[in-house]
Amino acid sequence: MPRFTTSDSVSLHYTDEGQGLPVLCLAGLTRDGHDFDDVAPHLRDVRLIRLDYRGRGQSDWANHETYTIPVEGRDALELLDHLGLDRAAVLGTSRGGLIAMVLAATAKDRLLGVALNDIGPEIDDAGLEVIKNYLGRTPVWHTHAEAATALSAQPAFPGVPPERWRTIAARLFRETEKGLEIPYDPKLRDAVLGSGAQPAADLWPLFDALEGLPLCAIRGANSDLLSLPTFDEMQRRRPDMIAAEIPDRGHIPFLDETGAVVALNRWLDAMR
Repeated sequence: MPRFTTSDSVSLHYTDEGQGLPVLCLAGLTRDGHDFDDVAPHLRDVRLIRLDYRGRGQSDWANHETYTIPVEGRDALELLDHLGLDRAAVLGTSRGGLIAMVLAATAKDRLLGVALNDIGPEIDDAGLEVIKNYLGRTPVWHTHAEAATALSAQPAFPGVPPERWRTIAARLFRETEKGLEIPYDPKLRDAVLGSGAQPAADLWPLFDALEGLPLCAIRGANSDLLSLPTFDEMQRRRPDMIAAEIPDRGHIPFLDETGAVVALNRWLDAMR
């Protein structure tokens, strides 16, 4: 099980598979490297590196005050150092995309390009409220099957087969005799809701820092986190950005949808 130790002595889990263009995958807020299980088979000729943030997945828990975007960005760079990589492309889902933008502003020389999955420089309040409602809390369901049934009722994801939700539920929660548990430190809630856990309120300078890097952005057409006006403004500022809007998807697209796969491989080709 590959691990490395950060500069503040936290042991983090990662996976490193394939050969080719190095792509560092940074997951959503409460998630881990399994966020990219669906898209992995569709990315051509890449070395896919997935990091479990501190306090998530198979990585060690740490002082919750370090569960911040700047520290997680530092962890990502230290993983590249550990692997002997000067530069890598970053595929960032939600929280991972925010980290990627911060890296563009602070360590641009380490980036080959950035792909943003359903995240941008403005975050819709409706989506934030949804996150606040579940973050750090024990799920109300007792089994993965119950969770899958609830997830399948989301209107933002019509037509997704039940077995797909069962797979996703197994990624999101651990099933125990006492019911479902979250696979991350519950104190992540304190970190996110407390001061200092988020980047500056105006994130457009971070987005603009991506200038000159091959850029891709994917939006779920039903997203409650990345609004259409923000997505449109991103395209206006970066007319060269590879943009894809995925129908029948909310926050977040699975990334194995045809439009997402085509966009991501175009992005990868731009860096070769």
